[in-house]
Amino acid sequence: MRIAGVGSAFPKHYYEQEALVGALKNDWRHRLPNPDILDRLDDSMKVDGRYTARTIDFYENMTTFGQANDAWIEVGLEIGEKALCRALVGAGIEPRDLSAIFVTSVTGIAAPSLDARLVNRMGLSPNIKRIPIFGLGCVAGAAGISRAADYVRGYPDQAAALLSIELCSLTLQRDDLSMAHLISALLFGDGAAATVVCGSEVDSNGPEILATKSTLYPNSERVMGWDISEKGFRIVLSPEVPDTVLKHLGNDVDEFLAEQQLSRADIGSWIMHTGGPKVLEATAASLGLTAKDLEASWECLRKVGNISSTSVLLVLEDVYRRRRPAPGTLSILAAMGPGFCSELVLLRW
Repeated sequence: MRIAGVGSAFPKHYYEQEALVGALKNDWRHRLPNPDILDRLDDSMKVDGRYTARTIDFYENMTTFGQANDAWIEVGLEIGEKALCRALVGAGIEPRDLSAIFVTSVTGIAAPSLDARLVNRMGLSPNIKRIPIFGLGCVAGAAGISRAADYVRGYPDQAAALLSIELCSLTLQRDDLSMAHLISALLFGDGAAATVVCGSEVDSNGPEILATKSTLYPNSERVMGWDISEKGFRIVLSPEVPDTVLKHLGNDVDEFLAEQQLSRADIGSWIMHTGGPKVLEATAASLGLTAKDLEASWECLRKVGNISSTSVLLVLEDVYRRRRPAPGTLSILAAMGPGFCSELVLLRW
């Protein structure tokens, strides 16, 4: 099993972080007990700018979940198609030859799901197996690769795709002045990314998927996720997230590697979900890594913010295209998210 292609796409609207913070301050400054808190929070985000599904004025007039979800479908299909096309081209696979597609998003809903709507747009096979995923959030980029690998393990002559589409800006709740939502509004952005995973009987020079592991932490449902109401998605983001990463990730990785008769010293590169500054710092501390080890993740965070499940795939794309390790190098690809849980993938280049 190998990752044969990776591609990404973004909405056409990109704003420097200063412009986005300014728009939030204009809306919230008279309702926040201390308006300066947005500047203080922004200083800690380490984000230079983010893509948004719509222009700023759309969000100023967005009043219903229906408006947000309609935009999610329209823009999600546009950038999802581009990301998947780029991954397929990189893999040398025609759209009609794709056997299965996993589509993950936690920022909107649709029935028929986005994967069904992409069949006609892209000329995918009418017999393609469709697996929409909702609810995994940030962990879904790594989990989706694992599930695609599970599929091609059973069908080694086939190829499966994972497509992540996250339009976090459309979850903005203008009347939610909680600390969790303020952080979310300053950190999360929009984008899509796709990977193509091929079975062992399909030619590819991409990294080999050697093993995967999922770990769920009991009684941690309120660490991260959404509360969903008539107004749409309301962020659940506990201050415990970095501590949860610090507590569990190192042990998860060590146990996973031990099962493969390996240790951290055998890993030559790390492809980690961006999270946020505190999450990346906790990741480094839990694994004994340096900022240099996580350079690709830090750069992704700086350029586009946290894009939920899409982010780890963007880091993978960066490593795949610009930081490709020497042949034989082992990598860990990992993400954590709602559950609370971790997903680990062992790669060999």
